[in-house]
Amino acid sequence: MIMLTPEEISRYDSAGMLNRILNLPQQIQHAMAISQAASFKFQTEIFNVCVAGMGGSAIGGDIVRACLSDVITVPFIVSRYYSLPKFVDNKSLVIVCSYSGDTEETLSAYDDALAKRATIVCVTSGGSLAEKARVNGHPLVLVPGGYPPRAALGYLTTPLFYILFFAGMISNPKKELQESVEVLTGLADAYHPRVASNRAQEIAYALQGKIPLIYTAAAGLEPVAMRWKGQLSENSEVMAFYNVFPELNHNEVMGWGPLQEINRNFRPVYLRDRHLHHNILKRMQITKTILEQHTEGVVEVESSATSLLARMFSLIFLGDMVSLYLAILNRVDPTAIGNINYIKRSCSADQEVAAKI
Repeated sequence: MIMLTPEEISRYDSAGMLNRILNLPQQIQHAMAISQAASFKFQTEIFNVCVAGMGGSAIGGDIVRACLSDVITVPFIVSRYYSLPKFVDNKSLVIVCSYSGDTEETLSAYDDALAKRATIVCVTSGGSLAEKARVNGHPLVLVPGGYPPRAALGYLTTPLFYILFFAGMISNPKKELQESVEVLTGLADAYHPRVASNRAQEIAYALQGKIPLIYTAAAGLEPVAMRWKGQLSENSEVMAFYNVFPELNHNEVMGWGPLQEINRNFRPVYLRDRHLHHNILKRMQITKTILEQHTEGVVEVESSATSLLARMFSLIFLGDMVSLYLAILNRVDPTAIGNINYIKRSCSADQEVAAKI
């Protein structure tokens, strides 16, 4: 394996995605300070929580939901749509997340939450969402702008923990977040392109020319697999998919049939955690024997840290770095989002035409 050099990376990464990924621990630290300074109180009892967002602005909600599944005692969902579920009402906490502040679907969801008289908190760097929050007197966590939303994960995840803390739903998240910062700081050194024995680059080479298939456990790690899939598609410009144990053992595993030569194009990746249920570990091992018959082998990675949040971040960070290195191997700019921008422009043009009719 020929290691990618900083010079090769800069040839395609002209917008500095590498440094933005490496800066995640500092971003979380800064977001902690911003969130603590934005302390506020809720006047009503909360019966359920809904995080409204899209793409990189929504994944933080999934991470928090999974991390706190054994802690929060009320229903917690993430909504990626123009409107909110029917159950959202004046007893609901709706956290509206849009990094740009101008995400079409999220602004619509904000209006729906307002109509339903929900308790609303907004997380954004500005735009129309910040303006709506100010006009309507809703609490606002204002984070720095200038990042692609997927590269602002620390700014879009950390405030959610503090909002729930201010609502009295969880204890102070400082310890788990600080551990995450420490773990990520070490991993930023380990996965840096100047390091010769680099696990992130090794995985990128293993995935080159393949369709990544991310497998993990439903409990806790599903958002991590979702993040890997999204980053590989958005940064590396490859199709990628994910699924979770044990569900995939009841359907998807049958897709690995003897007549499916196309399956040679996939490269499975196992995201492991030492606290997985023993039956999940057994299922992963048995399934691996099937996968090895149809692929070039299973890439396996394991979380590192003590708290669930830090373990999740350790896997997320590795996936982000893999996606960056795979982008360079694919000779694409990891920041460019041509297809996404095309869809946005086309939708906007259609709306302008409709408004004139």
